Amino acid sequence: SGWTDVTKAFGTLPSYIRILRSPSQLAGKKAVAYIAEADMNQAQWDIWSVKIKSGGLTEQTDDNFMTPSEVYAVDKCPVIINGGYFYWSGSNRYTASLAVRNSEMLAYNIGYEYYENKQYLPARAVFRESSKGGYDACWTYVNWDLTHYMYPTPSDNPAQKPSATYPAGGEKFEAKTAIGGGPVLINDGKKVNSYVKEVFYGINPTTDQPRTAIGITGEGRMILFVCEGREMTAGVKGLTTGDVADVLLELGCVEAINLDGGGSSCMLVNGKETIKVSDGSQRSVASTVMLK
Repeated sequence: SGWTDVTKAFGTLPSYIRILRSPSQLAGKKAVAYIAEADMNQAQWDIWSVKIKSGGLTEQTDDNFMTPSEVYAVDKCPVIINGGYFYWSGSNRYTASLAVRNSEMLAYNIGYEYYENKQYLPARAVFRESSKGGYDACWTYVNWDLTHYMYPTPSDNPAQKPSATYPAGGEKFEAKTAIGGGPVLINDGKKVNSYVKEVFYGINPTTDQPRTAIGITGEGRMILFVCEGREMTAGVKGLTTGDVADVLLELGCVEAINLDGGGSSCMLVNGKETIKVSDGSQRSVASTVMLK
């Protein structure tokens, strides 16, 4: 309710992709947000990601990070949003979120987190398309021997190392296409917002920030979501991850995860920015999600 179809403002798009702008308020807060909505019976989604170094489990990459506009210059996808998390250490580049393209594992979710001087080993969010068809949000963990599991629920105790049997229901991870991030926002049609069990305090989940998210509706429509924040537009501070979960539920999503936010949040439609990015210019990121 209140979302406005602004597809025509961005030029010619495939008939199965729509762009909608939010009402002036979301979750009771002043908002500037956009969604790209695609009928996945006709549309395709894809990712671009850096690839981690070979030779074992590592987050380090030799590939360059790229802005969404740089990705668009290579692959003119109609819609591009930023993807998962990443970090720098000196001049070295690292990705912290899983990426799978054409069934090839490019990167894994980072398997550890330090919070208040304690180490945690949380299973973390992935949005995936199975090689057998169908989309879902799940939690994954990879061990140093590269055994990789996915779970239907997060860890009750994120200090306990995940295994084949913990959390319950674990099975070998597989995907045709997937993007990691976190926390999971919606699972099996219910809001979960599992930032505590995924130890995602560093993204300020309970404060208003620019956000990016991906979800799927029960009718098979993929939703890519971005919202502005940090007063790039006067009075627009952003949303919490809980707010984003509520918005995506209202839009009909039955599975959804949060992606990297803050200065990384960006959506391009035919190469044109939607929200005002909070860094003032696009940030170079480790991955993107595309619709075509």
